[in-house]
Amino acid sequence: MKSKEIAWGPYRCFKILGVCALLCTLGLVAQAQSTADAIAQYRAMLQDGNPADLFVDKGELLWSEARGPNKVSLQTCDLGLGPGVLDGAWVQLPRYFQDTQRVQDLESRLLTCMQVLQGFDAAKIAQTPFGVGEQINVSALAAFVSSKSAGQAFQLSQSHPQERRFYELGKRLFFTRAGPYDFSCSTCHSQDDKRIRLQDLPNITSKEGATAGFGAWPAYRVSNGQMWSMQQRLNDCLRQQRFPYPLFASDFTIALGVYMGVQAKGGSSIAPALKR
Repeated sequence: MKSKEIAWGPYRCFKILGVCALLCTLGLVAQAQSTADAIAQYRAMLQDGNPADLFVDKGELLWSEARGPNKVSLQTCDLGLGPGVLDGAWVQLPRYFQDTQRVQDLESRLLTCMQVLQGFDAAKIAQTPFGVGEQINVSALAAFVSSKSAGQAFQLSQSHPQERRFYELGKRLFFTRAGPYDFSCSTCHSQDDKRIRLQDLPNITSKEGATAGFGAWPAYRVSNGQMWSMQQRLNDCLRQQRFPYPLFASDFTIALGVYMGVQAKGGSSIAPALKR
């Protein structure tokens, strides 16, 4: 009897280990499902009243208010569809502008209008930290303008050589690995179903992921109670990669915007959105 127990001992051990492994797997699956459900419930609760609406209202007032040294409003600002036309402008930016001979995103174009029309010093505003002075107003204006294209499909132009050049530049920047961590944008944003803590990491290389990533900003960040523009979102991504901050409204961030926006073609904008 003793010899029989010795003979069957390893089998019983493996059988017990197999059952334990199965139970652990089932437990992890259940935990993953409950975690996903909890995150979904958390996000659903956040949608009950978006503080970004307050910034939209502020941006609307700023758009029509006579401000700056010239005491002029921004109502004749051309965002690409003609002076003062806001409906659909956001989902076609960044784009090439003949008057500046530059590819510009929403924020850099707003700076141009604030300088040309209102007499503000665009370079000074660009050097101002986020959340301070006129930078707060730029974020509010971006929230207002983006709200006028909510639900509309992204359709960034690639007809001008500079627009195509910026797309290729943005794509190269997206996949370039550098910095002390040897990271790139694609390290976190080129695969499906990735998440860090409670934050989804959309796959920017796909239409759906690019729409979720690019199409939500500007957005209100619940975690810090701030309205973030696309520029600030990109800057924070670069900070986490331990890259140096780019200049505000630089070709670097505009090119990334072109790449993401073209990838999102056909997807619907949900900006200004609500983020964790």
